[in-house]
Amino acid sequence: MNKIICVAATAALAVFATTGAGYAMDGVTGGGTGGKEQVSRGQYRILINQCRYADTKAARQKCRAKVRRTYTIGAANPNLDCRTYSSVTVCGRLTLSPRQRACVRESVKSGLTFRRAEVECYAFYGKRWN
Repeated sequence: MNKIICVAATAALAVFATTGAGYAMDGVTGGGTGGKEQVSRGQYRILINQCRYADTKAARQKCRAKVRRTYTIGAANPNLDCRTYSSVTVCGRLTLSPRQRACVRESVKSGLTFRRAEVECYAFYGKRWN
């Protein structure tokens, strides 16, 4: 009986150590990532690449800096909101310029869903709106 308990305790410790629960002991939060959200390499690439659609050079730089501050490459994040429309994939919350927001409003009025309008206006149409 004691042997079974010992084996069970050893298994529980192994699970504890491999799930990242041990990170709390060193005072680092976020699983040792400095509070950054873990995403897969592919998700991180999408987040960085989608910054190219920001409306200005300064907005593109700010977007990339925010991605680097917020995310780290690790395990895939199934909770990251990624969507693809018109062959463009974006993840997370998009920061739209006033022109891009105007495009979204007009597109939604014309019948597009908000999510599709947001991606398409961010990627393609934002710069043509006043």
